[in-house]
Amino acid sequence: MRPSTLFLLASLLVAAPAEAMHWRGAEPAGLLTDPRIGELSGLAASRRHPGRFWALNDSGASATLHLLDPDGSHRGSAELADTRNIDWEDLASFRLDGRDYLLIADTGDNGGLRAEVRLHVLEEPDAGETAPVAWTLRFRWPDGPRDCEAVTVDPERGEVLLITKKRVPAELYRLPLRPPAGSPDVLVAERLGRLQGIQQPTAEDLRRSPTWGRYRAQITGAALSPNGRLLAVLNYRALYFVVRPEDGDWADALARPLPSLPLPFTPQAEAVAFSLDGRALLVGSEQLPSPLWWFRIVD
Repeated sequence: MRPSTLFLLASLLVAAPAEAMHWRGAEPAGLLTDPRIGELSGLAASRRHPGRFWALNDSGASATLHLLDPDGSHRGSAELADTRNIDWEDLASFRLDGRDYLLIADTGDNGGLRAEVRLHVLEEPDAGETAPVAWTLRFRWPDGPRDCEAVTVDPERGEVLLITKKRVPAELYRLPLRPPAGSPDVLVAERLGRLQGIQQPTAEDLRRSPTWGRYRAQITGAALSPNGRLLAVLNYRALYFVVRPEDGDWADALARPLPSLPLPFTPQAEAVAFSLDGRALLVGSEQLPSPLWWFRIVD
């Protein structure tokens, strides 16, 4: 990524001169080795515990959230009441009407078989609590089932952003954060457009590993900056950035090239979250031991 692009991305996140900042490449945050988080699939910054992050496991695990330090230390767990982990794939934190919430994306669908998927919203718990679900968004895709592992929330615009995994190019969708009055029980996600410029596997990638090579470009996580203008999109190779114009919509942003930052070796990068101040991104991997990486803005 050119320095000018790095400066542009940083300037969107904090109120400071663009020329005074840049993104630093990946630096180690820690190593996740705790077997309670053996399939890390989503991260979100905690507002009740600043500096820590909530994490969740992939499908087949219990309906449990885990509180972590960025170095991977486990600081507690919280259970969800009356909820199953069918295929949890991402996690987002946000503040709405003065309350702190978490959104769990139960949107995984490796086989493309789920006619309906769900997003669960709960008030952020403390470790040790059993938390009730505040509301659930039931929805379907407009033209049939698909896998989705990248979900985030824009509370200011009242919407959930979702990026599909296996489609090429990847597709960006949205849903209302709260179902409108009189809406059907099962909402239909609205497609905003396609993400252009995601580097696809090379012939050499596919020759070395036909299966793993194909997966490396698929989208596995997403996070939105606190000001709502920078959408970080993760795959196994890199972080890509969708930059929404100040007075524009995401559909406008998709017409522009996507700048990116390369990942260091990470076995299966599937989780990404902004820090509360928007000056850093934390990235984690699904396989243990999972390296945790910081990407920071440096003045």
